[in-house]
Amino acid sequence: MFQIFSQWYKRKFSDPDAATLAALILVSVLVLAFWGNMLMPVIVAIVLAYLLDWPVERMARLGVGRTLGTSLVVLIAVTLFLFMLLGLAPLVFKQGVNLLSETPAIWAKTKQWMLMLPERYPDFVDAQQVQQLWQSVNDHIVQYGQELITESFGSLVNVAALLIYFILVPLMVFFMLKDKQVLLTHIGRLLPRERRLIKQVGVEMNGQIINYIRGKVIEILIVGSASAVTFALMDLRYSLLLGVLIGLSVLIPYIGAAVVTIPVAVVALFQWGVTADFWYLMTAYAIIQALDGNLLVPLLFSEAVSLHPVYIIIAVLFFGGMWGFWGVFFAIPLATLVKAVGTAWSETSQPSVAVSES
Repeated sequence: MFQIFSQWYKRKFSDPDAATLAALILVSVLVLAFWGNMLMPVIVAIVLAYLLDWPVERMARLGVGRTLGTSLVVLIAVTLFLFMLLGLAPLVFKQGVNLLSETPAIWAKTKQWMLMLPERYPDFVDAQQVQQLWQSVNDHIVQYGQELITESFGSLVNVAALLIYFILVPLMVFFMLKDKQVLLTHIGRLLPRERRLIKQVGVEMNGQIINYIRGKVIEILIVGSASAVTFALMDLRYSLLLGVLIGLSVLIPYIGAAVVTIPVAVVALFQWGVTADFWYLMTAYAIIQALDGNLLVPLLFSEAVSLHPVYIIIAVLFFGGMWGFWGVFFAIPLATLVKAVGTAWSETSQPSVAVSES
């Protein structure tokens, strides 16, 4: 076993570039593991800088100075963010509060429907089993509710952190965009000279991350807006809140669409029951999801490296468990990074194999 591991190690890490890439990955993982929460404003600023770099570059090509172009782009981005925060957020919050106030009525109606199942289907459903199932569900909901309240009180401490985000993040984004080349030069000086594989992986991942961030933001806006407008036209209650949830659900491929279907169906059932309106709405919702998966995603992510759905789900679970929201957001790029690193290391082993065969 030791000999096999030794041969694998020599084959993969005999190239100094491969060892350098491995060391860089190890250091990056350790930094994120130990100081990830502390560096989160920097990570958020990097994500936003990636998103806003495209309009700054286009303005620079048109002859607009880098400083002026950065100032205009950041000002427009901050204005749009404030509009969403002060305009849409209160409406979404109000609908969320109203939905929570009606939750007991929805829960009572659900209980009534479940308790009627033994009467309708006595050969398939046992009344005692329904009672036990209902009691178990109640116990879990009470437990989750207590945990949610505890987390809510704990999150009040993070209000000061949010204020820091609102001040520091725009400043960092501005300087990252304005002094992009200077910062990249400084980072290049910190890296070792044996960095052929680092450049190879970096070039591949740079295009992937830029494409992914832009595409994902556009997908969230389109899917969320289309869902909210469709629900509003069909007179579904909480249309804006549900539209926001559906928009955010695209962050988690496959799983998000399945999970967000539950609140949409519950609200529609509570409002209309099993009627034609309910089926019309669910059909419209299914069409939106189908257009997103079969038309919008291929258009937005045409340049992305294709990954098998199983790998995507594993990446979402793994990186989401490690880094929460940002782990979920970057699950696909991180999975692509793992694939790119694996490809680069495989290429390093090919020359040594060719020499041994000769």
